[in-house]
Amino acid sequence: MPGDPRPLCQRLARSAAVRESPLTSPADPRDWLGELAAADGSRAVPIPFAKLRRWGFHPGTGDLAHDSGGFFTVTALDVRVAHGPVEHWSQPILDQPEVGILGILAQEFAGVLHFLLQVKWEPGNCDGPQLSPTVQATRSNYTRVHGGRAVPYLHYFRQGARHRTHVDVRQSEQGSWFYRKCNRNMIVEVDAAEDVEVLDGFRWLTLGQLHRLLSHDNLVNMDARSVLACLPFPFPRTGVDPQEGILSWITEVRSRQQVLTRRVPLTDVPGWRHTGEHIAHESGGFFRVMAVDVRARGREVRGWTQPMIQPVGSGVSALLVRRRFGVVQALFSARVEAGCADVLELAPTVQCAPRNYLCLPPEARPLFLDRVLRAPAERIVFDTVLSEEGGRFYHARNRYMIIEVAPGELQDPGPGHRWIEPAGITALMRHSHYVNVEARTLMACLQTVVAPSSS
Repeated sequence: MPGDPRPLCQRLARSAAVRESPLTSPADPRDWLGELAAADGSRAVPIPFAKLRRWGFHPGTGDLAHDSGGFFTVTALDVRVAHGPVEHWSQPILDQPEVGILGILAQEFAGVLHFLLQVKWEPGNCDGPQLSPTVQATRSNYTRVHGGRAVPYLHYFRQGARHRTHVDVRQSEQGSWFYRKCNRNMIVEVDAAEDVEVLDGFRWLTLGQLHRLLSHDNLVNMDARSVLACLPFPFPRTGVDPQEGILSWITEVRSRQQVLTRRVPLTDVPGWRHTGEHIAHESGGFFRVMAVDVRARGREVRGWTQPMIQPVGSGVSALLVRRRFGVVQALFSARVEAGCADVLELAPTVQCAPRNYLCLPPEARPLFLDRVLRAPAERIVFDTVLSEEGGRFYHARNRYMIIEVAPGELQDPGPGHRWIEPAGITALMRHSHYVNVEARTLMACLQTVVAPSSS
């Protein structure tokens, strides 16, 4: 570790090339996941708001909050976006100002870097337990506001100076549903000689094994995808600076775009109807606020109730890619979202829930959505349905796609989009509030289809 002459990029390239590991039993991690899922009796049942325990609506604002003051609050925003297809709207939103830890532990075995993942069930998961970071905990969780058990392995990420830290950056969460929410994404490597106890439900996996699992629906959760995307993965690159002009472009677009957000009481959101079971938009689109009763195995607390956001319909998040001078480039968009901390972030080429556009004017329809939905099979290089964060969102899924365009197409994609080398996005992810969570998932997916460079 200290003084290791091998660059991290070479070690990541080797780990990505190893698709089987003697540390994994059964040999196929999907068999292990299936065994744990079959034995898991966790469940989340929708309930009326009146059956929430320790949660209640504030008598003045109508905001929905926990009586401890921890976790999160369901409140509302009034949003104005100058020159947007929709210039003014109001919506419920989750306010969770505390910063959680999403941490993956790394260690080298027989010269190959492995990552410690846990199988974790969340109340909003679509298909049972999923692979999650070693530590996935809000501040309320790891400070034990709930009165439950301590979070295992947490000390590795709160005493990082004792180990090698490869990733440590605050990254945003969904800007459409969270108000300026971020989590600390970390990857910490311990010395190969250190004895790390592997608890039930945890396994060491190579990067190659994780890449293979990413191609299967709903196996790798959103938090693990976000952390893996932040690795300095050795994407092939041209000789030019991969960040050249990107920061200036983002700053220019942010400076030109006017976005005004204002917190408003949840009771004062026009167009949203409150019933005893949900808060939903009168059109039937977008999302609804609902509540669940949870019974969970292997968690710090065995049972609780909580509100959640339930999207209406599945989403699509897609990257168009091309090859230029033998190097892959991806088409990113500058996307404004109500909950962004700094106006906008880089997002996929297309990021939307197609059903929502039935409620919006035609000019609001995403520019490349029809191209993505009608892409011929031979142009689709990645296509998997993946769940979003299951701790706050109920059965939220996106179809993640990577589509290669024909040579010569989309030379000038327009002012809101830009072709960028993945190496440039990887460099940006060393900093906060530049790349949104959907784009980070697609960067993790892009690792699976682009051969790493060993240089």
